[in-house]
Amino acid sequence: MVITDKNFEKEVLESKDLVLVDFWASWCGPCTMLAPVIKELADEYKKKKVKILKLDIDKNSKTAMKFKVMSIPTILIFKGGKIKKQLIGLQAKEELKKIIDKLI
Repeated sequence: MVITDKNFEKEVLESKDLVLVDFWASWCGPCTMLAPVIKELADEYKKKKVKILKLDIDKNSKTAMKFKVMSIPTILIFKGGKIKKQLIGLQAKEELKKIIDKLI
């Protein structure tokens, strides 16, 4: 699911579920490589209490600036409206699964 500056608070900060947000941009090579991994995770976790979301920093700079996203891809994992984990750069699917499974 794609999120924006407008629905970030509702979808992420107010969510009771664990929320993974992929901060990305269309011009970013590593972001493009990470996209299929994010899609697979979204498919695998849709029946669990985990939201996997994407935020385009070029179209939603307010939220990116609020969370001090300086490099992309950046993954922020939220629980109860608070950041529980921050990852910068290309990530392996198995590593992301380990982190998610530990936090849910």
